[in-house]
Amino acid sequence: MRGFSFRADAFGELMSTNAPFPPAHPTAPGLHAQLLSAMDQDLIWIQAHWLAIAVATCAGVALYLLLDLFRRWGLSLCRRGDGVATWYSIAGRAIARTSHVFMVLAAARLVIGYVDAPPLLHDTVVKLFTIAWVFQAAIWVREMALGAVEHRTRDEHHNRQSLASALGIIRLLVTIVVFAIAVVLVLSNVGVNVTGLVAGLGVGGIAIGLAAQGIFADLFAALAILFDRPFRVGDSISYDKGAGSGTVEAIGLKSTRIRGAAGEERILANKRLLDFEILNTTRRLHNRFKYDFHIGYATPPEVIERLPALLREAVESQGYRLIHGGLNGFGDSGLSYDVEFESTDADFPENARDLVAAAIIARFRDAEISFAYPTQVNLLADKTKPTPPASLPREGAASQARPAS
Repeated sequence: MRGFSFRADAFGELMSTNAPFPPAHPTAPGLHAQLLSAMDQDLIWIQAHWLAIAVATCAGVALYLLLDLFRRWGLSLCRRGDGVATWYSIAGRAIARTSHVFMVLAAARLVIGYVDAPPLLHDTVVKLFTIAWVFQAAIWVREMALGAVEHRTRDEHHNRQSLASALGIIRLLVTIVVFAIAVVLVLSNVGVNVTGLVAGLGVGGIAIGLAAQGIFADLFAALAILFDRPFRVGDSISYDKGAGSGTVEAIGLKSTRIRGAAGEERILANKRLLDFEILNTTRRLHNRFKYDFHIGYATPPEVIERLPALLREAVESQGYRLIHGGLNGFGDSGLSYDVEFESTDADFPENARDLVAAAIIARFRDAEISFAYPTQVNLLADKTKPTPPASLPREGAASQARPAS
């Protein structure tokens, strides 16, 4: 009871004197006092470590100048390499995107790590440098990735407009992914619990991927075409085991457009097109053609022995290389032969087959070799009336002829 009366008396005295309650949070004068105290500590620290601070500041300035020189070197690589012509120019473009904020904070981080700074100043500089470093690394990664894509597509002059739209979407996707990772890293370094954020991003990414599965499949197939280059715009290709063929006119994010031999435009999804076996006839080194023919069975053996030499002479007289020319079997109407020859360039001239055929026929005429053609021989019997079958023996005679058991 005495303690209770004491507390009541103290409370009454406090209320009678109208004394204010202590504030729950620091007021403006309190913050001002804390700032003055921090400034006093900084002044004391500077006075105690002025020599180390001066040396570290000189080192920081030297680091800033070195980074700035490195950035200027990247700019010179960009000008020399015409943007994305070489990997050196791609690296130079990424280096040229180094920001002055990062260079200043890198120099400050060097200074603050060399001297014994107050905890508040040290923690502030370290956190700012971490944020700048993460975002600067994200910029470097983005520039290298986009430079690699542009480097692989720099020769696609026929489809520059569609490639520009494709690169715009790729740039947007790469930027979103890279900077989303950078934001998560920054939040994690400043002490924020990013577990829920990462889980939410993962679930959202899975949902978007399932909803747009076909679109992303064709998008990645377009990237595979741009990077692997199985064909380019202007190439003549055949696909689906020769069921389709034509000239590539455009390579888009979703589909590839092919102009058929009859003038029609065929539009195929990129993923479906890559599932086929693709024959690129534009990139072949040479072409081959093959003739099949027959000569009669009445051809003399000595002429048959000379025939391979005649075929070689006829093919080589037109400037082509003989692959095979000779007998390959016995046919219904004569001896079966083939002659296969190869072009010296990617394809034959339009009249190449006619010239080779004319040379073969000319040499066959000189050697009096005639081609066989399908013939049919009909054998006629002497009697027009068919012979009846032999009469069967009678049952009694058959039983007499059967041996006894």
